[in-house]
Amino acid sequence: MAEAERIIGTPDIPDAEGTEAPEGELGGTDAETDRADAPGKGERKIVVLFAVAVFAYLLDLISKMIVVAKLEHQQPIEIFGDWLRFDAIRNAGAAFGIGEAFTVIFTAIAATVIVVIARLARKLYSLPWAIALGLLLGGALGNLTDRIFRSPGVFKGAVVDFIAPAHFAVFNLADSAIVCGGILIVILSFRGLDPDGTVHKD
Repeated sequence: MAEAERIIGTPDIPDAEGTEAPEGELGGTDAETDRADAPGKGERKIVVLFAVAVFAYLLDLISKMIVVAKLEHQQPIEIFGDWLRFDAIRNAGAAFGIGEAFTVIFTAIAATVIVVIARLARKLYSLPWAIALGLLLGGALGNLTDRIFRSPGVFKGAVVDFIAPAHFAVFNLADSAIVCGGILIVILSFRGLDPDGTVHKD
């Protein structure tokens, strides 16, 4: 009997009171690990949000600087015949020339959007949401910069628009970023994806 136990080996029998299950076999261990990893994942999504926002903002800012220096008070430039032109104008209203009498209100709305996105970023774990909010943030910052620093005055400045499709309002890259971000948010909402990364089905 002793020889058989030596060859086969004696199975380990955990003590009922003193032996703990190996790490990873308890139901709460994996959940605790996921929670420990979550902040790192969240920080990476925040970086994506601000990287997209900075890219959209700089692209809009540089394009407006070029337009003001080279195109303002000049003849429009035809890109695709009558279908698309670059034509510099100053817009005191919202995107696509809407509501020119409410410049201060639109400025306040843009500032509010920026604050809301900054607060939401703390709970951001979804990459698509990070891209969408980054586009919104970059676009809002681009037009808000015009509102603050351009004539006729602080919070009343006219936005520089220059993309002029045929039979459509003139707009800029900030407007494009805002619209693309908004469309992406609608798509994500219909698919049931929340900013924190969870997916729900109604």
